[in-house]
Amino acid sequence: MKTFIKSLGMAILGGIVALGGYQLVQNEESNGAITQSSIIESPLPVTPVSYTGNTSIAGVDFTEAAEKTVHSVVHVINKTVARAPMSMADVWAGRTPYREAIGTGSGVIITPDGYIITNNHVIKNSNHLQVTLNNNQTYKAELIGADEESDIALIKIDADEDLPFVPFGDSNNAKIGEWVLAVGNPFNLTSTVTAGIISAKGRDLESRDSKVQSFIQTDAAVNPGNSGGALVNTRGELIGINTAIKSQTGSYIGYSFAVPSNNARKIIEDFMEFGFVQKGMLGIRGTDLNGTNSKEFGLNSTEGIYVAEIVEDSGADKSDLQKGDVITSLDGVEISKFSELSGYIKTKNPGDVVNAEVIRKNNLIQIPITITKNNTVTIPQIEMELRNLTGEEKRSLMLRME
Repeated sequence: MKTFIKSLGMAILGGIVALGGYQLVQNEESNGAITQSSIIESPLPVTPVSYTGNTSIAGVDFTEAAEKTVHSVVHVINKTVARAPMSMADVWAGRTPYREAIGTGSGVIITPDGYIITNNHVIKNSNHLQVTLNNNQTYKAELIGADEESDIALIKIDADEDLPFVPFGDSNNAKIGEWVLAVGNPFNLTSTVTAGIISAKGRDLESRDSKVQSFIQTDAAVNPGNSGGALVNTRGELIGINTAIKSQTGSYIGYSFAVPSNNARKIIEDFMEFGFVQKGMLGIRGTDLNGTNSKEFGLNSTEGIYVAEIVEDSGADKSDLQKGDVITSLDGVEISKFSELSGYIKTKNPGDVVNAEVIRKNNLIQIPITITKNNTVTIPQIEMELRNLTGEEKRSLMLRME
């Protein structure tokens, strides 16, 4: 038992691929994922995959949702100045090593006064942002905020009139098997609509980075340039922001991933209110239950999150939650894996209270837990994570308490 616990891959709750451009770079992890740069050098001849069937399948009509969405999805152009390799001829000629590069992606208008949500990798390192509407009108865009961890960014344009926008839906209510539409601007085309179903929820793309992610997976065709585009249900409600594909070619082969709308909405509301993202934490370290480790833990349940450790001074520490408890739901939302728990907590602000349904000694109990501020800071360049010391750590190091 002790050996097993020591060998657990522990995930701490702190909180593939970019679709933005044409240039493909093989992922170093060689796991079948392709990372795509937002820099366009020479467009390759490609055939985009799109849905070509009827617009009504088994009584499902896509036309209304498509009509509502296409006019609210925009083409985002990111102009950057990038350093290019220099030859001796360039040096002798006195040429500058800096070249203008152009990347493209998609965005979704979410308010009539021009706020647009997109992906961070679409606008990253931009010197000039430009947005083209579905009616071919073009505007200069202002960056309001960007969050690299979630890959969500908020930009704004000033139009002369109210703009069509996509209303937010509740991604928690999205069901596996539900029909969805992906709307974006693949390969520099104007708004393109493809259809598919939700294949999975709470998907964690471990190859993407070290953070726990929670994506909606769909089989709607998504190709380079779709990044930042809309994933909507058949009512035309925004339930996700198309963000990634997993492919060995860089183009769609059946798997695409979207940031759930509830997570994206929380981030942009933080940008609007605070100017930055307020990140909360539950305060546990744990692991997914399965048929093997549940026996090791002496549990009857095979689904949920086993609480292996509680972070000192966190909301979990100040609640009745105990080591060895199994979290099965939060606020009535079923939790069977850590990515689902992480994704739900990312929709909350510090100070919010969640109601955890917990199995303890095979009894079901309810425990309210207050979300606390996550003070962990990641420095990816040197792969270091910094956080405030706990009281116990301060005492062990003979440091003064504050």
